[in-house]
Amino acid sequence: MSHTPSTRLEHEYLMTLHAPVAEAPQQVDGSLTIFHSDRGWAKGPRIDAAIVAPTGDWLRTLPDGTLRVDARMTLRTGDGAVIHVVYGGVIRISPQQFQAMGAGAMLTSDDIYFVTAPVFQTAHPDYAWLNQVQAVGKVAALKGGEGGYVAYDIFGIR
Repeated sequence: MSHTPSTRLEHEYLMTLHAPVAEAPQQVDGSLTIFHSDRGWAKGPRIDAAIVAPTGDWLRTLPDGTLRVDARMTLRTGDGAVIHVVYGGVIRISPQQFQAMGAGAMLTSDDIYFVTAPVFQTAHPDYAWLNQVQAVGKVAALKGGEGGYVAYDIFGIR
């Protein structure tokens, strides 16, 4: 018996998040690395913000090599709003791609699977609309080596 969905997903572009890759992550053990960041930005049609401390990403490596993201981020807009962002996600990257990235290569969504599910929290009335959105993020670019960064596009799902 086949089943056909009775709903469909629509999306709206919210922003692009861009964060430098932390230069000195904490390696807890072979399965957990913690990245701290206090730089970067979030820009979109209705938001222009800086990534500020505290911000961190707990990255777990599963036995099959899949990476699980557990991130907390703080954004501060130019008009003083503080926005807390929480997201989980999944990254699938081959050992060869990981090695190339570490040597400075840039990977995109055509190369790797990197999807997150952000939710937002703020008390600022101009950004309260974010409290009402479940978002999905997809990597735009992941660059390793000197000047490394991650950038991903965030979409609100309706």
